[in-house]
Amino acid sequence: MAHKVLFQFEDKNLAPKEVEAEEGESILDVALDNDVDLQHNCGAVCACSTCHVYIDEGMDSLPEISDKEEDFIDRAINPKLSSRLACQCKINADLVVTIPDQSQFNGH
Repeated sequence: MAHKVLFQFEDKNLAPKEVEAEEGESILDVALDNDVDLQHNCGAVCACSTCHVYIDEGMDSLPEISDKEEDFIDRAINPKLSSRLACQCKINADLVVTIPDQSQFNGH
């Protein structure tokens, strides 16, 4: 079943982008498959915080946050109650996701 994911950006130079996602795909995979810039330094194994995003709508539909994910979110830049790691969020409903400013990462 396909779901809609609306990517919004803290970087106001980037326009929002709505894409389709298959159930069970991670937010990170959907972003990368649709040319949405989202860092993922650890290779999507929940070992860093570079794929940190904010879930603006649909948080209740996501799998419960693990202790490991929560530990890495605590290390992210400007974490909020709506923070998740995109590599750990499997999509099973429509979502609205805000991507923090990616210019904060080296090499960007």
